[in-house]
Amino acid sequence: MWYAIISEDVADSLEKRLSVRPDHLARLQELKQQGRLLIAGPHPAIDSEDPGSAGFSGSLIVAEFDSLNSAQKWADADPYVAAGVYQKVTVKPFKKVLP
Repeated sequence: MWYAIISEDVADSLEKRLSVRPDHLARLQELKQQGRLLIAGPHPAIDSEDPGSAGFSGSLIVAEFDSLNSAQKWADADPYVAAGVYQKVTVKPFKKVLP
């Protein structure tokens, strides 16, 4: 089943994000290679494709897992969690309808 992992950043998270971004992306690449990643990306803190020093306010990942518990465990092990980038992470089932 698909699960949405919706994360909210702490204030001024950009420096923390950049410090562990390669590790965060490596985990997403692994999901992609396994055919389990539907979509992933950050939410710019301002209305811009490139928010520059404004940074990001959070992230969205939609990926396939065996259960809500396994999706939660995967989310909890994110390098952004360990680095203190996220202040809140919500994991919930997602039903893909379109496209």
